[in-house]
Amino acid sequence: MELTSASLVHGGEIPVRHTCDGADTSPPLAWLGVPAGTQSLALIVDDPDAPDPAAPKRVWVHWVLYNIAPTVRALAEGAAHSPVPAGAREGLNDSGELGYEGPCPPIGRHRYFHTLYALDVEVPDLGPRATRKDLDEAMKGHILDRATLMGTYQR
Repeated sequence: MELTSASLVHGGEIPVRHTCDGADTSPPLAWLGVPAGTQSLALIVDDPDAPDPAAPKRVWVHWVLYNIAPTVRALAEGAAHSPVPAGAREGLNDSGELGYEGPCPPIGRHRYFHTLYALDVEVPDLGPRATRKDLDEAMKGHILDRATLMGTYQR
């Protein structure tokens, strides 16, 4: 699979409009090469560079979206602030909110990974307080393929 964005180049700077310093809208994403047998797609956006003295290996989760139909090939800019695709479900980001939370690093340049997973199952509804951990557990043993797009941001 390949994951692309009209406003984000792999390894490049994330535009301000997709961050807490701008409109905080999710970037447009598009993908191709979804493998045969895919029953659903899931998207996780995370930051492995988030400092936390209590948990130095912490990865900050910015968006959890799952049960995207395998026929969907894109998410429009700002998809997290408008209805997500029919049937898709959002989980909590690490601020405890549903939907996309844009980059807002307190110090330094951080990397933000947008990872799309092709799954051989439709994930059961994980409930309104679902976390990345819940989704990771539900995806275990069901990932057919994945594609990642990474952008960076520094305030």
